[in-house]
Parts: sequence; C-alpha cells; structure tokens
Amino acid sequence: MQRRTFISFLGAIAVARSLSVAAQQAAKPVRIGYLAVDLATGDPSGREAFVQALRDLGYVDGSNLVIEYRDAHGKPERFPALAAELVALNVDVILAGGGTLGALAAKQATTSIPIVFPVVGNPEVEGLVASLARPAMSRGSLPSPPN
Repeated sequence: MQRRTFISFLGAIAVARSLSVAAQQAAKPVRIGYLAVDLATGDPSGREAFVQALRDLGYVDGSNLVIEYRDAHGKPERFPALAAELVALNVDVILAGGGTLGALAAKQATTSIPIVFPVVGNPEVEGLVASLARPAMSRGSLPSPPN
C-alpha cells in the first residue's frame, strides 16, 4: 500500500471516529469540512483515497455525506478565513490539510468542532494537542454510518 493511500485511509478512519454524534442523527447527512492547500495542482490520489475509504466505511458523498471543500489555492495565509467558513457552515468535523498551518488555522477557528490533521511534524510542540499520550481528537468510537 502506498504511503499516501495509507495516510488517507487513516485520516478517513479518524474522521469517521469523530462523526459518532452526527451518525446518530440519521435524518441529516454528515458534513466534513476539507481544508486544502491546493486542490487544483496537488496530487489527487490522497483525496481520492480518503473519499474511497469513507465509502468503504459506508459514507457516500451526496447520500449520507457532504464534503465541504475549501481550497487555499497555494496561499496558506488564506487558511484562517477558510477555516472560519467551515465553522460557519457548522460542519461535523474538519480535515485540516496543509500541514501545521492548516491545523493551526482550524484550531484557532473553533473549540467545539473536532479537527483531524493527517500530516503535522510534532502536534504537541506546535500546540495542537496537550499531550501525544492523550490527544483531544482520540475520543469517541467508530460510528456506524447513518442510513
């Protein structure tokens, strides 16, 4: 399995774990905020693997899942405004791409929406989690997808 595909699959599982409350509300689709550094020129294989992994877990975009994409178009200084847009949309979880800058922007935008960040050097040193032993995003269990 390629490294990028594996990381995307782990990201999908982490997002799914964060969706336990939303999954219990079967009447509405789960909403994922996807914060990206550059969707147009970036390698799409990671995003495709993420969507496929969610599909494998029973979440289908357009059916019981809505993914709200926000693209910084290669300008990380846009992350705070884009993260604020996702918070205003009241997404159930934010997948913060763009490394540390994307994750920090998401963290500054909300204290109530779970944030998943697939690639960050040292989340404890960067102030993203209080402790690697018990990161805040590890709560919950893998939910069943809504019907």
